[in-house]
Amino acid sequence: MTKRHEAPVLSDYARPLAVHDAKELQHYGTVARLPIALDASACVASVENLNQLLADTMTLRDLYKKHHWQVSGPTFYQLHLLFDKHFKEQGELVDAIAERIQTLGGVSIAMAHDVAEMTMIPRPPRGRDEVPVQITRLLHAHEVVLKETRTMARQAAEAGDDGTNDLLVSEVIRTNELQVWFVAEHLVDTPLVAHER
Repeated sequence: MTKRHEAPVLSDYARPLAVHDAKELQHYGTVARLPIALDASACVASVENLNQLLADTMTLRDLYKKHHWQVSGPTFYQLHLLFDKHFKEQGELVDAIAERIQTLGGVSIAMAHDVAEMTMIPRPPRGRDEVPVQITRLLHAHEVVLKETRTMARQAAEAGDDGTNDLLVSEVIRTNELQVWFVAEHLVDTPLVAHER
């Protein structure tokens, strides 16, 4: 039986192992060889391309969230919901692209400062823009992503990287094209309540 006022016994087994200065398991820019029956050169090229696409997709995703929060005007409700829907879909693409990088043996970028350094999409102002400016900015970002994705899909196909090609064509291109259509239709100059006679 223990005494009531004895000092507690500390257990080394229950203590969390908090290590902050451990070495990296894999350096960014390297590719670990996985048995996926694909040449190392194809994996390296696809990982490099996909990291660029990942940076741009993360930027596009975040543009949608920025505009979701800051949209205003007579189409506020519709655009607020649409921008949030597209944000979630771009988030799914971010996951798919990052997981493909890891599947190829690479290391995916993950942090905002890396995205900001790598993206080819122009940085928006911190302030709030009018709806046509928001939409134009989103359409330009989609165009950047689609242009690079088509080039990357061709390169992946030529290298025999069918998995990357399928991801780029079936998910990235199709999702972005559909989103362009939904967003671009908001720039058509039609009256809201009256028609011409």
